[in-house]
Amino acid sequence: MDNINNNNNIDNKCGVCDKNIIGETAKIDIGCSIESGCVIENNANIMHNSVIINSKVGPNVKIDFSYVESSEIGCDCVIGPFARVRPNSRIDNNVKIGNFVEIKNSVIGENTKISHLAYVGDAVVGKNCNIGCGVVFANYNGKQKNKIIIGDNCFIGSNCNLIAPLTIADNTYICAGTTVTENTMPFDFVIGRCRQIVKPGRAKNYLKE
Repeated sequence: MDNINNNNNIDNKCGVCDKNIIGETAKIDIGCSIESGCVIENNANIMHNSVIINSKVGPNVKIDFSYVESSEIGCDCVIGPFARVRPNSRIDNNVKIGNFVEIKNSVIGENTKISHLAYVGDAVVGKNCNIGCGVVFANYNGKQKNKIIIGDNCFIGSNCNLIAPLTIADNTYICAGTTVTENTMPFDFVIGRCRQIVKPGRAKNYLKE
């Protein structure tokens, strides 16, 4: 598909609203919906079937089959496929938001990676962090929502639960499978798994012959 060069160039197949500002070298693929006053900067690549609403997308950003609403995406980011960036979020430069990741009302710092199957809500995540697969920011306790703050250079292993309110200091390492309920100090190593118990040969009682 030809590039859409300005806010007067409308392609109904892509659902492009005439109030958007789209850079001359931005690419809008087939089946996309760009609406409600978006700014899409040069060299952004909005791939097929993405939805962008009331958001700013910086230069050299790739958004693949994803949904972005009322948020700001910095430059050189990769979003998706199948990611959702909900309102009031800011994604800083060179961030990866991968498959089936949901971001809500959060700030994600530069060079941070949240590659798959994670939920980040009501949070501030620092620079150069890795948020592993299956991490959940538990921001709602049934009555109110609370904030989680993650410092710079943190590693959050797969399948961790972070229970708000919570502050994770710079350079914290949280092992996979840990539920975190207490604040950390810089360079803390956090692990909260139950000890594995092995019963040799017992599986024969449970497996089908």
